[in-house]
Amino acid sequence: MLWLLTVFLAVALSNCDDSEWRQVRTAQGYVRGRKDPDGGLYAFYNIPYASVPKGTDRFKAPLPPPAWLQPLEAIDEGIICLQSPTPFMDISSKTMKEECLITNIYVPDTEDKNLPVIVNVHGGGFEIGYGNMVMPKYLVRSKKVIVVNFNYRLGVHGFLCLGSKDAPGNAGLKDQVALLRWVKKNIANFGGNPDDVTITGGSAGSISVHLLMLSKAAEGLFTKVIPESGANVGAVSVQADPLKNAKTYAGMLNFTDVDDFYALEEFYKNAPLTSLFMSTFLDRKDASLLFAPCVERKTGEERVLVDAPVNIIQNGKHKKVPILIGTSNMEGLIQIMNLEKWKDAMNENFSDFLPGDLQFESEEEKKEVGQKVKEFYFGDQPIGEETVLPYVEYFGDVTFGYPTYRSVKLQVEAGHDQIYLYEYSFVDEKTPVVPHTNVKGATHCAQTATILDGLPFVTTDESGLSEEYKQMKSLLRDMWSSFVVYGKPVPEGSSLSAWPAADANGSPYMSLGQEVKLGGAYLEKRAQFWDSIYEKYYRSPVAPPEPPQRHVEL
Repeated sequence: MLWLLTVFLAVALSNCDDSEWRQVRTAQGYVRGRKDPDGGLYAFYNIPYASVPKGTDRFKAPLPPPAWLQPLEAIDEGIICLQSPTPFMDISSKTMKEECLITNIYVPDTEDKNLPVIVNVHGGGFEIGYGNMVMPKYLVRSKKVIVVNFNYRLGVHGFLCLGSKDAPGNAGLKDQVALLRWVKKNIANFGGNPDDVTITGGSAGSISVHLLMLSKAAEGLFTKVIPESGANVGAVSVQADPLKNAKTYAGMLNFTDVDDFYALEEFYKNAPLTSLFMSTFLDRKDASLLFAPCVERKTGEERVLVDAPVNIIQNGKHKKVPILIGTSNMEGLIQIMNLEKWKDAMNENFSDFLPGDLQFESEEEKKEVGQKVKEFYFGDQPIGEETVLPYVEYFGDVTFGYPTYRSVKLQVEAGHDQIYLYEYSFVDEKTPVVPHTNVKGATHCAQTATILDGLPFVTTDESGLSEEYKQMKSLLRDMWSSFVVYGKPVPEGSSLSAWPAADANGSPYMSLGQEVKLGGAYLEKRAQFWDSIYEKYYRSPVAPPEPPQRHVEL
């Protein structure tokens, strides 16, 4: 009798465990994911998808992931990649580690197989952030998709680009490619379709997925792309002069021998890795980043970005996949905290704030163009609290808006006919007004927060949202899901208004605001204005030069 009771209890506990946990085989070993407390999905956290090379190899491409014999308890350990703390994100509860290349997989509670897969690349200016920064649970509970997010190396660790064998560049982008290869190999066992993967991302994540679209290294690893607030041809997207940036940053870290290439390389390779992180987040006047993706020179290793994005697009030698791309209407709110610090300098010498991918024959010519741009946005008014709206518009245009328009224009001219363009402008009573005004607008990546589960460190409980915002969330999730499934945000036969692909003028675009309706030409006169400047002054980003020959003393 006791024996029968023991067997009964064992079977009961096994059944209970089977409903609470789901075990999946990967190429490295079994992983056990747990049912979400709110139901509707299973979450598999903290799965290593690659390994970080250590020591003097720290800037190289990722290595294969570890393997294990016992099932891995795929629980959230809060692991994030090395980064410098900033006021923009509380990471005090997280565990920062050099060995940080982990992925999180959200699988709907369904027996359906071959589901479309979304791989989301987190934002953060290539300097901060982590995979679970914004959660995808509501999207997954629709039971239409599987969502994957992950960490990748950041800042100097991910994007130092010296063009040498030991620091070739784009380690962070290579992490992203490694993740996509891992998904291709393993996602079928989670119920996903490895041949139906959509890559999405906001801000730096948006730039990343838009760049991966141009990369032979990533070709065949995804079928659709959704860049949200960030494009592949902006000054913020690719380092214009990576060696110069490496010297500048080393100087900020009090290293003085920056003009000796090999001394500079040894500094980066041998200094304690944690000592190489300091925040430069959003403090560059020229809409650029010190550490972002770079054009790689040939070093004998696989390259992710082999040429300037503009050249790759115009050559048309990349695989064209459907794209759903757009921005918010007030992207420039990301720079609102610098208004007080920058306003006097902008009034005195506006040319210092021109995008970093413009080049001039003389300082005088640069000042003339700077004055022309200043007058276009601000007229004869000084820059300050009274002109905060044109301030927001200017930084939104040069960082995100115009690069988005320009990339769409170049791609359509190169024969791409499946690009769906939008502008997100929804606000409700809980949206704060722009400082010094009574005007409201959608901030940087507001659409990403609408589709996913809010913003970092904000409750994911949506019960307290306004009815209008709930409806907008539902609408965007339906549109994005439709694009993931069908390659179109509004499929044929839908009750929604038709959403045609954009032409080279950025027309039409979908206006996603209090009303959802087709608009005419995206950015209109502002796009034409910047076209006239970029046609004359644009400079392509370049790969770092070949390292000099070492001088050997006899």
